[in-house]
Amino acid sequence: METNAPTLTSLVLVPGHWLGGWAWDAVAAELRDRGHYVIAMTLPGLDPDDPDRTSRGLVDQVDALRSAVRGAGADGSPVVLVVHSGAGFPASVFLDEDPTAVSRIIYVDSGPSADGAVFDASVPPDQREAPLPSFEQLVASLDGLSEEDLELFRQRAVPQPATVMRTPVRLTNESRRDVPSTIVACSYPSEAIMQMAREGNPMMAEVANLRDLELVDLPTGHWPMWSRPTDLAVTISNAACQ
Repeated sequence: METNAPTLTSLVLVPGHWLGGWAWDAVAAELRDRGHYVIAMTLPGLDPDDPDRTSRGLVDQVDALRSAVRGAGADGSPVVLVVHSGAGFPASVFLDEDPTAVSRIIYVDSGPSADGAVFDASVPPDQREAPLPSFEQLVASLDGLSEEDLELFRQRAVPQPATVMRTPVRLTNESRRDVPSTIVACSYPSEAIMQMAREGNPMMAEVANLRDLELVDLPTGHWPMWSRPTDLAVTISNAACQ
């Protein structure tokens, strides 16, 4: 009996700090036009309608990733996890717990975390949330963003639960390093990323341990889903369909 097994990869898109699934709208539309099934998720703690959002922690975010990946692959299709910026932290824990859950992970201006890494150890223990800083204080490139982009960012940004910012990740399963990985280098060129990795820079040190790594340069700022959405969608689709 002939069966119609799914062949196109399903994609789970995860935005970084202060953002919800809405941040991927333009990219998700492009990917769906290319035939992919797409889930653009909002991590726990970043839903403005959640009355308990400030108490959501890293464990909640990891559980949400697991649920989204299972849902995306429910039809038997392979699943690729796409994470932007700080979403690399819960993604690293998720892959540590289940390195076979996805066929590939794509880091968008992001990278894997090392055991013991913390996003911002300076966040005080009594602080409940971390709002979006002023654009002048952001330690990230705004290249390619219009005034309209910045205004939407400011209007829709949700303060990050502070516990997520200061909680160190605990990783023990070296098989996470075997997961096929793609880094889409935007605000730093791939050559600079690999130099940081070789030098043990805390932000990129774990990259040196990946055993199946592809690097793709997409020069722009830290939010390519707004500055180069079509190019980012093509890059994601190409990497996912390997």
